[in-house]
Amino acid sequence: MKKAAVLAALALVTAACGGGGTQAPAGGPVAGGTFTYALSADPGVLDPATGVLGATNLVLSVAYDTLVASTEDGAIVPGLAEKWEVKPDSVTFTLRKDVTCSDGSKLTPADVAQNVNHIADPATKSPIYGVLLPVGMKAVADDAAGTVTLSTPKPFSFILQSAESLFIVCGKGVKDRASIARATSGTGPYVLKSAAPGDSYTFEVRKDYAWGPNGATSKGLPDKVVLKVVPNEQTAANLLLAGSINGATFYGADRTRLEAAPGIGKMLPSAGQHQFFYHQGEDRPTKDPAVRKALTQAVNLKELGGIATAGTGRPATGMVAEPRPCKGDSVAGHVPAFDAAASAAGLDAAGWKAGPDGIRVKDGKRLSLRYLYVTTRGAGIQAAAEYLAATWKKLGVEIKLNGVLDTKLAESLNATQDWDVAWLPIGVTLPSQLVGFLSGPAAPKGANFAHLANERYTKLVEEATLKPGEEGCKLWLEAESALFENGDLVPVADTTVLVATKNATFSLILGLFDPTTIRLTQG
Repeated sequence: MKKAAVLAALALVTAACGGGGTQAPAGGPVAGGTFTYALSADPGVLDPATGVLGATNLVLSVAYDTLVASTEDGAIVPGLAEKWEVKPDSVTFTLRKDVTCSDGSKLTPADVAQNVNHIADPATKSPIYGVLLPVGMKAVADDAAGTVTLSTPKPFSFILQSAESLFIVCGKGVKDRASIARATSGTGPYVLKSAAPGDSYTFEVRKDYAWGPNGATSKGLPDKVVLKVVPNEQTAANLLLAGSINGATFYGADRTRLEAAPGIGKMLPSAGQHQFFYHQGEDRPTKDPAVRKALTQAVNLKELGGIATAGTGRPATGMVAEPRPCKGDSVAGHVPAFDAAASAAGLDAAGWKAGPDGIRVKDGKRLSLRYLYVTTRGAGIQAAAEYLAATWKKLGVEIKLNGVLDTKLAESLNATQDWDVAWLPIGVTLPSQLVGFLSGPAAPKGANFAHLANERYTKLVEEATLKPGEEGCKLWLEAESALFENGDLVPVADTTVLVATKNATFSLILGLFDPTTIRLTQG
């Protein structure tokens, strides 16, 4: 799978990405029982080395632990590692000594190292390499000392944070990756007992689990977790209201009725960012920065954001989902302001003059743009496409709307390159995960699907990567701002989703279950 396909998967199918929020009402705790959650799509192959879909990683989070974990406010806390030492180009983890795999074997530093090196091996062709795992990272284990060291060829500012995205396979799954296509072999509090692709995945609790974040154990957890595939949100809402399931995530129209329903617990986590990209290939009108600026000035982004999110979003503040490792607003003051008159004047100055039918023409070529978006992310995205088309038509631009299914987005975005403007929601957790898509070799040879060549962005990223902490964060935020100032892409809104619950409580962090927080409650 090419990286552009990975980006499309991460962008479009990422589950709720931020921290939690108010989750009420809830009665007293119920011992044992079965917790059931609706998945919007089948997770597919369950090997963590291939996990790019939000549904896949949500399933994996029930059965696999990571070296470190994060709290809802983004703080890093111990996971499988009890402590760590960070250097600019390496991090050494000391593992807990009491951790066992679901098959009873002891977790070793060699197991952890094999996970990293397996993903980094070119023969594996792991789609998360270079996205969730930094390029060039390798791992060395010291079983006698109980440590494993992850290193990169040069300093990497998020070398510690990258470990919170790596599910650790252990036991038999380390030696036989094929065995975990429809099974699990991890250290998490649950183990997969049955898989019915397209229908449901049933997990049983591990009674011996005692090494969760902040000392969490399996005490009080439901005996079973069932992750049920329910692609239709209306069906999921009906099941939730009837008490047939305990939770689900909602993006579309059913969100409104559930928010008003009695007896439903509600969380409104961040779900990534909405933005649109301009294609800057040699033969594209949007290669000209004056055209990009004019098109952006023609749009009332506040109105557009309200339409795209059905009024549930927030003004865009960056490209990384909450909780962000780099706090701050990279958007404000860096995007051309709404000014219809300046927009028209800008296109005139760039040589695009209105033709007999009102469509602008330059050198005999009509200003015609093909707008790419997905049709399966709610009515708001369709409405946003129609809003942009109407806005740019008034400006004298011919717009051809091209709505595609999620599964076709990567092909259209990267392989066929049949677009000029693309609406692409993004749900990544580190700014470094976007670098390969926003710079470097252009598609189809590379992952840079929009053919961006922003020298200031590239320079700032190179500097930011080498610097830790706040010093590096300042540069990462400036790098994002450089993209907006150049009109490479236009941030529209930070989105939220509704995570609705009934007779249960739990936490989602970075779009994944903290499975040690799942509790059934009295109705």
